[in-house]
Amino acid sequence: MANLVRPHGGGSLRPLMPEGKTLIQARKDALQLPKIEITSREAGDIVMLGIGGFTPLAGFMGQADWHGVCLQMRTADGTFWPIPITLSVDKAKAQSMALGSEVALVGPGASEPMAILRVDEKYSIDKAHECRSVFRTEDPAHPGVEMVMKQGEINLGGPVKVLSEGGFREEFGALFLTPAETRARFEALGWGSVAAFQTRNPMHRSHEYLAKIAIEICDGVLVHSLLGNLKPGDVPATVRARTIDTLIRGYFVENTVMHAGYPLDMRYAGPREALLHALFRQNYGCSHLLVGRDHAGVGDYYGPFDSHHIFDEIDPDALLTKPIRIDWTFWCDRCHQMASMRTCPHEASDRLLLSGTKLRKMLSEGEPVPSTFSRPEVLDILREYYAGLSDEENIKVELKGHSGA
Repeated sequence: MANLVRPHGGGSLRPLMPEGKTLIQARKDALQLPKIEITSREAGDIVMLGIGGFTPLAGFMGQADWHGVCLQMRTADGTFWPIPITLSVDKAKAQSMALGSEVALVGPGASEPMAILRVDEKYSIDKAHECRSVFRTEDPAHPGVEMVMKQGEINLGGPVKVLSEGGFREEFGALFLTPAETRARFEALGWGSVAAFQTRNPMHRSHEYLAKIAIEICDGVLVHSLLGNLKPGDVPATVRARTIDTLIRGYFVENTVMHAGYPLDMRYAGPREALLHALFRQNYGCSHLLVGRDHAGVGDYYGPFDSHHIFDEIDPDALLTKPIRIDWTFWCDRCHQMASMRTCPHEASDRLLLSGTKLRKMLSEGEPVPSTFSRPEVLDILREYYAGLSDEENIKVELKGHSGA
């Protein structure tokens, strides 16, 4: 059996959540500490740190790491990392904390602490600089820019001890898998080469086509579904999971596809987020990442294949997980099958271009959707979901549509 790719950083997985009596004691200790309420994005990052998804990070980045990641996509010790992993507070909260002290991090609306942070650094940042570096824009209408600009004025850096999985396992059950768990399943299936398919949408025919291309190249495909927060108008994770599981059962050979979820919020950072997706998929055991049109994009902020090109701009040794770059895909009436710009010679009038945005709009407006767009079993689930939305919610779906996988 072929070996799986090593975790990022060249070593072994580094989960930051203790076990057994150590975890029980840490949870007791956290109840006596000053508390900080964190954002949903920060909570997702904590879970990824806890389960080893962000190996080899030891916690939230200090100023040197933040600076290096923004400018060169490298932490201070030279580790490749494309997006800052930071935690912020307002000035008053920061002033109340002594360097070297510990604080408990509490998720939005939660009562029990998710983690303990040792405050090794307190530093301010140039938020506009981070936005230009990561998102290639300072436009406040960009959801990632909006997220950064709303952060507190001061970042806190230091190691974390993670105390929970943030309720993801309770909410999503067997869909939520850690990197250690996906690696164990890949090995049990005899997979050595695994392609990750990143999705925040239900899988339509174009996504199915991409996954099947990867199956021809690799031992198997991990359909890796985002479980964190999305923008208004997107299909909830529970509904999306039903559509994906239905598609896998009906249209893929058994034991060639595995479906799992991961706990992050979308950042909509386009090319840089594509690199982050490849990085943590390496930790999950994936040798490849499918990168289609406008991967992790939003609106018109990125070119349709900027996320392809960025893999050529980084050092060859930066990541073991490599991209499988797929051109624009569509249904061709003359080919009578799914195709891409590289395989189909026909006219635009023969092609049905597929996108999650277009599908959401058609379903929210009650338009008929052809089977060449999406499988009928998938459409049945989505129609049931959209039929249960109010008129106001359907309007939001139409207004808040966006592109990308």
